Amino acid sequence: MQHGSKAITHRKNRLLAALEPEDFSFLEPHLEIVDLPKGKVVYEIGEAVRHTYFPHNTIVSLTTVLEDGGSVEMAVFGREAMFGFVSALVTRQSFGRYVTQFAGTASRVTVEQLNEAARDRPKIRQLMLSFTEALLAQTLQTVACNAVHSVEARCCRWILSTRDRVDHDALPLTHETLAEMLGVQRSTVSSVTRALQVAGLINQGRGVITITDRAGLEEMSCECYRTIRRSFERLLPATYDSD
Repeated sequence: MQHGSKAITHRKNRLLAALEPEDFSFLEPHLEIVDLPKGKVVYEIGEAVRHTYFPHNTIVSLTTVLEDGGSVEMAVFGREAMFGFVSALVTRQSFGRYVTQFAGTASRVTVEQLNEAARDRPKIRQLMLSFTEALLAQTLQTVACNAVHSVEARCCRWILSTRDRVDHDALPLTHETLAEMLGVQRSTVSSVTRALQVAGLINQGRGVITITDRAGLEEMSCECYRTIRRSFERLLPATYDSD
């Protein structure tokens, strides 16, 4: 891939695209493009974190794993985000499981190179800090959401937040994926999505959920969707779409 093409690909990630030209040029020589197939566990709990990833068109979930093998999503990362940075700040060990939900690509950089860039370039450091605050806000809101809101409302939130990170209404989502991310039984998700389809909010195909009424989904979703969006829009206005 030519240098110019690589730069365009790197900037599909909105954090990288938000950098000033001189800051991006400082970081660019250390970036590499990698494929992330669906279902790939990028980091397992306790695994050494050697790279920070900047997704282009993939979505990666941070999940916590329970003793019975079940898991619940705590945060989600797409083109507006990076992952592996916060874990690398202290212990350099992953505190959760990072798993790819949609196949795609990402740019990555070693933890050492990113730390050097954040140390030497104030605007890079500020962007990293703003993202860390937005991630904390997302994680705290998700914890509250998982504890008190209905599966139906949480499912709507998950579908909407996924749509925010891609460019199309047809989402390659299975009931199994939704059940794992929401921490519920697959049969529960099937009942919820069937009701959403009857209400005219989505259509379902084999392994695909298509949004047909976004406004209706937002009405059915809990306030957590809007709260998380507002946090990103406030802290990272250049990286998150604002409708």
